[in-house]
Amino acid sequence: MSQKPCDTEATKDQEFHVSSLVVLTQPPLRHQLAEQIGALEGAEIHAVSDEGKLVVTLEGPSQRPIMAAIDAIQAMPGVLSAALIYHQFDELGGH
Repeated sequence: MSQKPCDTEATKDQEFHVSSLVVLTQPPLRHQLAEQIGALEGAEIHAVSDEGKLVVTLEGPSQRPIMAAIDAIQAMPGVLSAALIYHQFDELGGH
């Protein structure tokens, strides 16, 4: 006798996460890095300063892709730091 797998994942509420970061880059690389970061899934660049600071938002369905994107940003050559400024999540598909 076979049993069907429990379908709890389909009934779980979905989440929406948004985070903002300030990324400090080497100034000569700021525009190149803004393009690379902006190409990441769920990333958007909101400002690039002459001093090499980028204002970035990340959006995703859970905290895991947000953290993966932050790790990827921090690993990019020319990035000096990536500081998480804000993180919020909401549950979608209410109760």
